[in-house]
Amino acid sequence: MKIVVTGGAGFIGSNIVDAYVGLGHQVLIIDDLSSGQRKNVNPKAELVHADVRSEVAAKAVEAFAPQLVNLHAAQIDVRRSVTEPRFDVDVNVGGLLNVVEAARRGGALKRCVYAASGGSMYGDTQVIPTPETHPCGAVSPYGVSKHACELYLQTWKAIYGVHYVALRYANVYGPRQNPHGEAGVVAIFTERLVHGRPCTIYGDGGQTRDFVHVADVTRANVLALDTPFCGGVNIGTGVETDVNAVYRHLATAAGVTTPATYAEGRMGEQRRSVLDVRKAKDVLGWTPGFDVAAGLANTVAWFRSQA
Repeated sequence: MKIVVTGGAGFIGSNIVDAYVGLGHQVLIIDDLSSGQRKNVNPKAELVHADVRSEVAAKAVEAFAPQLVNLHAAQIDVRRSVTEPRFDVDVNVGGLLNVVEAARRGGALKRCVYAASGGSMYGDTQVIPTPETHPCGAVSPYGVSKHACELYLQTWKAIYGVHYVALRYANVYGPRQNPHGEAGVVAIFTERLVHGRPCTIYGDGGQTRDFVHVADVTRANVLALDTPFCGGVNIGTGVETDVNAVYRHLATAAGVTTPATYAEGRMGEQRRSVLDVRKAKDVLGWTPGFDVAAGLANTVAWFRSQA
């Protein structure tokens, strides 16, 4: 199959490209390398260095004529979405539409697999773990733009018959995550602990997330290639873990006994987020393979190998 992966030089996208190439698929990557890295690019995949919003990207996708588009390129910084909401929607919604429409013009497009966002889309909720039936209650422009993309894919299904699977991720972590720029707390803490630097927790550390390993996320993207299911499905662990516990797990794995420091909490941050993942088992045959402690230890080992 011919597959386009946007953001395929990034943390999650590059792991997915490796899996797709390993299955014998022909892969075209669209990535502007603003957060992705050339060293992550699978040598058997083709890279077009371009912004997903650009005409260069659109022309490359249309000429490639993919049967499937995997959409992982995004502006993922929640704080930036609050200060620059226009930029957030331009990249996340505008970029997605540019690529999907180009793929559709190519004439072979049958399916889209989309990196949706469980926690940010549902927002603060008292339904814990949160199921797919929960309405969108986003508390950041980022959450709104990610939800809007799902609605566009739903519309494209109705108008053009393009099948889609929206994988609503919890907080993804693991090997290749960039600790700089648009980084998650696991990558930031791990990089600092491995290099003997102190870590800062914003707020009291009681804010919770559902942390899911990138290997499990990659497996979900493989299963999404041919599932008859169409729609949104949560990809997480169903386990609620607070930031204080994340630090303890990582510090233990890194052999560090120094406690974290604390600073004022950040605007737009959710207090609790954990996903109900039972539907993923039903519609994809997917369940998470890593528990948090094992996954964080695996991540520390990878960061050490790179250091």
